[in-house]
Amino acid sequence: MTQIFATTFAPTLPNLIDEIVKAARPGQLIEAWLFNDAQTRAAAEAKLAQQGIKARIRSSYKPLLHFFLEDIDQAKSGIANITVRYPRHQNAADNRFLLETYPLAALVTPALITFEASDRCDCTYDVILRGSDGVETRHEVFAPNRVHQDVVDETHLSPTGWVRIIDADGQIVRDERTETEYEALFAQTMAAIADYDWGDQEPYFEELNISVDLPGHDQKIAHGHEVLSLHEALHEDFYFSLLEYFQVKSGRPLGDRGLQPGQIVPEIRQVSGDGDARVTVELRPLSKDETAGEMQQIDHATRPLTVAQIRAELDGISGEEFHATSRSGRVLNARYHKGTDLPVMISGGQHPNEISGVAGALRGALELAKRDGAHFTISPLENPDGYALHQRLIVDNPFHMHHAARYTALGDDMEYRSGDGLYEKEIRVRARAISGASLHVNLHGYPCHEWTRPLSGYVPRGFGMWTLPKGFFLIMRHHDEWSERAENFIDQVTRKLAAIPGLLAFNAAQIDLYRIHAGETGFRIINGFPCMISIDDRHDVPLTLITEYPDETIYGDAFIAAHTAQMATVVAAYDAWQNIDKD
Repeated sequence: MTQIFATTFAPTLPNLIDEIVKAARPGQLIEAWLFNDAQTRAAAEAKLAQQGIKARIRSSYKPLLHFFLEDIDQAKSGIANITVRYPRHQNAADNRFLLETYPLAALVTPALITFEASDRCDCTYDVILRGSDGVETRHEVFAPNRVHQDVVDETHLSPTGWVRIIDADGQIVRDERTETEYEALFAQTMAAIADYDWGDQEPYFEELNISVDLPGHDQKIAHGHEVLSLHEALHEDFYFSLLEYFQVKSGRPLGDRGLQPGQIVPEIRQVSGDGDARVTVELRPLSKDETAGEMQQIDHATRPLTVAQIRAELDGISGEEFHATSRSGRVLNARYHKGTDLPVMISGGQHPNEISGVAGALRGALELAKRDGAHFTISPLENPDGYALHQRLIVDNPFHMHHAARYTALGDDMEYRSGDGLYEKEIRVRARAISGASLHVNLHGYPCHEWTRPLSGYVPRGFGMWTLPKGFFLIMRHHDEWSERAENFIDQVTRKLAAIPGLLAFNAAQIDLYRIHAGETGFRIINGFPCMISIDDRHDVPLTLITEYPDETIYGDAFIAAHTAQMATVVAAYDAWQNIDKD
């Protein structure tokens, strides 16, 4: 191992308390916005109160949501109607501050809530609360942000720490940004990595590990799978910011999925107490470990399958074996089940933190294999290196998205790989060659709770559409001359999926909340399913159906529902394909 950077960061809050105590004057109100969990901030307020100092220590992350969680007792206040006027800023998307209110609309029911864009550009919300008795109260909710440039010189408007002190006579005597340890840890770590001599040859490393011990704890929100997690957000900021840094270093455009830097692994651990935050950055060899675990009944699996079970389930499907090899040497196993029907390629696990596709692909193939004439290939785990990383990361944080496990050990999205050294992508080349299939059913997922990058502009760059869940989403990509068949195909598939109990209601609820907090959807609704259909000649297969179930971080019954919907999609797509030219 080679260590690149290691240091500690003293917590901002104790030093701020000491500073306030020394300088406080009678009657002053102290307001501070920091990246700390609710318990830590409440304890600081109590400590200051013991010394006669009135203080409100607020959250820099999603302050409008925290205002309702911490300052408004809806049950006692009898609020019937809420208006939120959100600010806009020239350095952010128009809906940026609207997105930050998510999932407020689901939390304030039965009160009616309306969101309106205001003319304010000072990062301040106007909130109007109207009681059932007609009494109206107005509040201003400040959301501290700063304009800054990141490590690739892109400009962002990002949440930041802030201190405001108001004298007894109402005069503001201090109103300024303060850099928190959360921000400093990220900035200094990114700078240290950018300053390292990486050479000019991809991949630059085997594993780039960013290990962080960060005090504080996640906070569950009373809606779906939502959670307030500064730890998860830091993982996302590190992972995608480092991808962007190496994209620019390599001369590629931002968002290029063909970049092969190596495996980037932020490991952000929650620790108790209010001590120092610690970070260590080091280069490590690729891990070849495999996580053990119990076998599950696949139809009722409540968590991701082990690699051993994936192999065992695949062995239950008759046919010709074929293989490919990952960068670390892990074997991709696949089957060609030959029959008389029109052939179909089935795959899962391209992005292994999207956890329902592997079980769904296997269940779909097992179901089809019972039929006479069934004709398909099945490759249930296309990215075994990413899958192994995901299994490793969820030991500490099972409810985090862990997008570090999204790509391969080369650091790229295997679908975008070309030329020599196909590694994992070779499994698709062989599936196409052996079967002659013209349809690929490729099972994916996306976050089932909000996805943010608060230190890099809040909204994940390049993935803004996926920042909020919006139901079981289908993507249809097709060659130019296949447009009519693509429309016919997606209509047939969605009609069959609509018969799954509860799925249409699940979609509708998520889409409604998405519209409230994001504005225009940008996608079509076909038979109750959000869909995107587009011409894409990049794929060798003329028709590709990509599923996107909101599955990252789900377990139990929610996981069963996810891989059941994925399985049903495989079967529905297979059946629709057999009838593609008959209607």
